[in-house]
Amino acid sequence: MRNSKRTTQTLILLVLACMLTACGFQLRGSYSLPFQTLSIALAPNSALYAQIKRGVEASSPTRIVDDPKAAEANLVVLGDTQEKVILSLNAAGRAREYDLVRTFTFKVIAPDNTDYLPPSRITLRRDMTFNDDLVLSKDAEEALLWRDIQNDLVQQLLRRLSAIKLVRQTAEDAAHAATP
Repeated sequence: MRNSKRTTQTLILLVLACMLTACGFQLRGSYSLPFQTLSIALAPNSALYAQIKRGVEASSPTRIVDDPKAAEANLVVLGDTQEKVILSLNAAGRAREYDLVRTFTFKVIAPDNTDYLPPSRITLRRDMTFNDDLVLSKDAEEALLWRDIQNDLVQQLLRRLSAIKLVRQTAEDAAHAATP
């Protein structure tokens, strides 16, 4: 009786595991990038570069290379802005609530400058209340929110990079497509 129950439970777990993998489920942070090498057009000593590189190398066999000509794909950063916008004021006219906004614009190109991914934008926001009596703790909270925004930015960027579909044409396919 116990053996039968254990076998049934094991079988149910196996079926559930198969269903999860069949539907395309993957753990967050595991990405399969469609290219072997990637160049990142950012300063190599920047925190964002280091975080993107760490995310790419930890989650896929893709290597980060310095030379854009040696890369199968190039991540080109078109813009990266951070803004702190006042959302509301208190009775004394001082800021009571802020909106932290980061906008990251990028594209992914092949070495021949064809677009794998046209210019795309990622915009992330976080709200933050402010109190003049808690300046030090609010500064620490703001720094934490900016780090959280950057972490989310890298995760969204990696998801978008993993969604790219490379079109690899063989010479025979290209010749066939060129003839009417």
